[in-house]
This record gives sequence, C-alpha cells and structure tokens, in this order.
Amino acid sequence: MQHKTFERSECPIAQGLERVGEWWSMLIMRDALQGFTRFDEFSRSLGIPPNTLTRRLGALVEAGLLERRAYCEKPLRYEYVPTEKGRDLKIVLAALVAWGNKHFAPEGPSIQVIARSTGEVLEPQMVSEATRQSVDLDACEFVAGPAASEGMRMRLKSLAERTES
Repeated sequence: MQHKTFERSECPIAQGLERVGEWWSMLIMRDALQGFTRFDEFSRSLGIPPNTLTRRLGALVEAGLLERRAYCEKPLRYEYVPTEKGRDLKIVLAALVAWGNKHFAPEGPSIQVIARSTGEVLEPQMVSEATRQSVDLDACEFVAGPAASEGMRMRLKSLAERTES
C-alpha cells in the first residue's frame, strides 16, 4: 500500500504527522527526550528491528527533530540528540500521556508528568498567549490563522457552522 504524504498540506496536524506519525518515531522521540542518544540504547529500550531503527532515526534527522553527532571516531559511531524542534515535541508527548492515562489505564497511570521542583502531578493546559491564563479546552476552537489559504478558511468555517447547529 502506498503511503499518503501530507508534505504539501497546510494543516499543522498533518504536517506534524508527516514527521512523527509512525509509532516508532514517537517512541524514539520519547526515549530521546528522556536522555537516550545512542543506537544501542534505542534498540534495547524499544526492541525495534535494527533496519527499522536506522530508517526512523534517519527520517527524524531529516525532519530536523534529531541531530546526528559523531561521538566515536574508531569505529565511527553516532549519537542522536533532540534539536529545539524535537524538544518542542515534549508537550505533544505529555498530552498523549494524559490522554492515555485517562482513557487506557483503568488500573491507574504507569507514567505521570510532574513538576521537578514540587513533585506535583501536572496536566496539559491551553494557556492564553496574551495573559498566560489557563483556558478550558471546551472553550477553545480551531480558527484560520493569518497564513491560511482560502480553502482552509472555508473548511474551518464549515466545521464551525456544523458545531453551532
């Protein structure tokens, strides 16, 4: 089956999925954001076939989420370090942790996001860019941004009209 590409999509969700939509990519990024950097660390942690790990690491480097750096000259070996773009994925992973805990962990959470300074359990929140105040997710909606095409504007308007009725 031919993989559909979202490379030309203007939707930021589709663009993000183009880079990390394959489950191995998200798990590699999870491990990288927790400090794993080396091929053998990812391999042991994930139990991923080596050829799949090589392809996924290459794709994450190409997407700018990981940086490949040589750490040994003889033999030549590389480590994979999250870039700023890769570190920014942490909020997505935190949201997936909260969602997974809420809907797929009837026995209770196996992972929680906590504040390092207090140990307090945290949840992802929407925050006003201007006031830094929390906004309930039910009070939020997707709207066209300044760079939205006419097609995107029409799509979002149509979706908004559906939810109003």
